[in-house]
Parts: sequence; C-alpha cells; structure tokens
Amino acid sequence: MSVEHVRDDEHSVADPVHGGAGADLVHSGTTVDPIHRSGEVGAVHDGGVLGAVRDGRVLGSVHGGEVLGPIHDDAGAAGPVHGRHGDGLRIVRLANFVTPTSGGLRTALDRLGQGYREAGHEPVLVVPGDLASDVRTAQGRVITLPGPVLPGTGGYRVLADRRRVRRLLEDLAPDRIEVSDRTTLRWTGEWARRARVPSVMVSHETADGVLRTWGVPAPVAARAADRLNRRTAWAFARIVCTTEWAEREFLRIGARNVVRAPLGVDLERCRPDRRSTLLRARYADGERVLLLLCSRLSVEKRPGVALDTLAELHDAGVAATLVVAGDGPLKGALERRARERRLPVRFLGHVADREALADLQAAADVCLAPGPAETFGLSALEALACGTPVVVSASSALPEVVGTAGAAAVDTPGAFTSAVRGLLAVPEDTRRRAARARAEVFTWERSVTAFLAAHDALPADGARLPEEARR
Repeated sequence: MSVEHVRDDEHSVADPVHGGAGADLVHSGTTVDPIHRSGEVGAVHDGGVLGAVRDGRVLGSVHGGEVLGPIHDDAGAAGPVHGRHGDGLRIVRLANFVTPTSGGLRTALDRLGQGYREAGHEPVLVVPGDLASDVRTAQGRVITLPGPVLPGTGGYRVLADRRRVRRLLEDLAPDRIEVSDRTTLRWTGEWARRARVPSVMVSHETADGVLRTWGVPAPVAARAADRLNRRTAWAFARIVCTTEWAEREFLRIGARNVVRAPLGVDLERCRPDRRSTLLRARYADGERVLLLLCSRLSVEKRPGVALDTLAELHDAGVAATLVVAGDGPLKGALERRARERRLPVRFLGHVADREALADLQAAADVCLAPGPAETFGLSALEALACGTPVVVSASSALPEVVGTAGAAAVDTPGAFTSAVRGLLAVPEDTRRRAARARAEVFTWERSVTAFLAAHDALPADGARLPEEARR
C-alpha cells in the first residue's frame, strides 16, 4: 500500500452502489450526470477551482486564475472525443505497488485498459519493474521502467526516477493521465497541470486507514491523512473513488473534485456453477466448513484475523478448515502461527491461474475479508459472483459492496466467528443465490463507462464499449 516515502526532490522515493447502467458522478454526496444535468461543482483551494462542471460540461481545472485546459473544447453537447493523436484519447496511466502477483489493482488496471481500448481510446500503462520493457497487450501498451523495491513491502517497486518518467510523459504527449498512487506519484498531477493535461487520481486505499493498520493512533492518522489528501486534491483535476466510504476522507477536507466510479467483476469467469464437491472435499479435508482467505499477506490486510477466527470456531465445536490463497511479507509468520496452534490451514501462495482461483472461490462455504482499509475489495466481489458469501471488516468499504449478501463484523476474531456462524445458519441455496445476485450489480461495462466519464471521454467515432466491459 502507498505510504509517503517521498521527498520533493528529483530522485528520492520514499453506494451505496448506484443501481442501473448509468455512469453517475458523485460530487460531495450529490449525484451528477456528467452530460445531462446542470449545476456547478469544484474544489476551492487557495482561491482555485478544481474540476469545475457547469451545465453538464467539464470546464477544466483552475489554479490561481489559470485555466488548466477544458476537457470539452466546444460549447455544445458532448460528442465523440478526438485527441491530439487522432480519434479517441491517449490515456496514460501510471501505477506503483503493482507486481505480477498483485491482486485487485492489477485486475482493475487490466480490465479498465481493455475497456478504454475497445471504446476507441489509446491506453498506455506505465509501471515499475525489474527490467525495462514496452509491450502491446489486450489492455493496450504497457511500458515497464526499472524501479527499486520498496523495503518491507514484500517486493513492491516504485517509479523512482522522476526525470525518466517526466521525459516519457513528454514523449507520450497524453490527452489524459490517470494515476493510481496518491503519494509517490502525486507530482505527476502537478506535471499535468503545467502541461495543461486533465488528470485523474484513483484512490485505491484510504490514507488514514492504512496508517491506522500500521499502528498510528487514529487522531494522528486522521491529521496526517488530511494533510496528504489536501495536497492530492490540489494536484489533480479529479479524484476517483470506487465507493462512498473511500470518498469520505476527501469530503472531510472539503474537496469537491471527487467523483465516484465503482469497479466490476468478471461474471463469466466467476460463476456459481463452478462449485465442485470434489474440489471442496479435497480442501476441506474431512471438515464440515471450508473457509477461504484470498488476500495479500501484509499488515494492512490483517490476515491473522482469519487464523484467529478459525481457532475460535474450533473452540466453539465447529469443524472448519482454512485455505489461504495469497503471498506477502507475513506468510512465514502466519505459517508458524498455524503450526504452533495446530490449526488446519493450507497455504497455497499466490494462485496465478485465475480459473483455478475461481474454482476455489466457488468451492468455499464462506470467504473472509478482514482488511479494515479496503476501499472496494475485488476478491470479495469475485467470491460473491461465484456464489460464496463473505464476512468483511465493518471498518472498511466492503459492507457497502457486499450488502446483505455477506456479513460485516467489527475487527475482532469473536465478531468474525459470530458472523461466519450466522451465514452458515442460512440455507446454502439461499445464501449462494443472494451472493450471486449482489455481484451482478457490478459489471465492468458500468465501471468502464464511469471511469471514462471521469475523464470526460466518450467512445470515439465508431467505437463502443467492449463485450468484456459489458459483463
């Protein structure tokens, strides 16, 4: 997860979900259709306005009286967007803290890139890696720049060479930039402002939530997060949050350039009919209940809660076993803990085969998502799509995502144990139908449409949203 490891010099690193198929933008708690509704919203910051929208048109960002480039150049209704490179827009996306074994962020980048591309735009993703590369993929062009491993993160790398990234941005000449890191890449929002390029920052975690999971006292975490978020809201024309919960920390500081765009789930790959009694029996190992944790094994995800929940279930006489699909810096400690307590836990490591992971999610009886700082939780949504209910942290955004198809628990093993037992008391067919029905609200079509609306980027001439995005 992102944390402020950066100085400002050149090289250092340091809805409730809306129903329907529309692409509503939510500003300061108000839902605004990006094309058809009127009103004016913006973020007033030291006399500037960020991301003003008037009469359904995005006017651009204003800092200190300087207009930073209207997103619509015409005065009439929005039409197909033409970038400087031809039909459609070149949307350059930058992300840190993503690896080949990443989960939700990597999935979101891939599916959104596919959606942008098939809507007639040109997505370019820039990420850090071990070696430089430049490849064409289903999600568009992916450029990897060498970046150092951030200590203590289990292998996450960052784009540390600002000069190289700046040169690349200048060469790419983007029509839009989209940044998935509010700390180490915040400077790119300021670059975009100077270059008169509309910019979007996607908030994949809450700053105060991450700080609290690392043991920072809540009042101190809130003050530090507010300072960080003010700088972020100033740097970018728009802040995209995937849930109302994630949006709150920006609304708390008075930011008004916040829009909401949910993520989606692959409803074709993640299906209840993948449930296999043979696979379940193999992993349950004779126990009555099969629990599943799909998570990065790092401190902010609180994976230890899953082991404690299993222990309490056993103490209560519930025959259960736990399968852990994921890797991370806490894996060794968790394995030792399971052995010492003689808990029936199977650690699979990172499951790269998405089909095999979906089979596992469908085979489980209940999935656990104990991370208190989750702003969306794609793995939990995938479990729901497979028909498996999820117990989630009541401190996170996940109660908003799972709705009544799961259970929210305060961040204690006892509360998670009670929630698991409550779900198991519901007839299996009933709870599995409810889980699938909830997941069907979250299509990639809706997600891609909402993200493109945040960029004010309609499909280019002759293009439409991809079939994959419509699911």
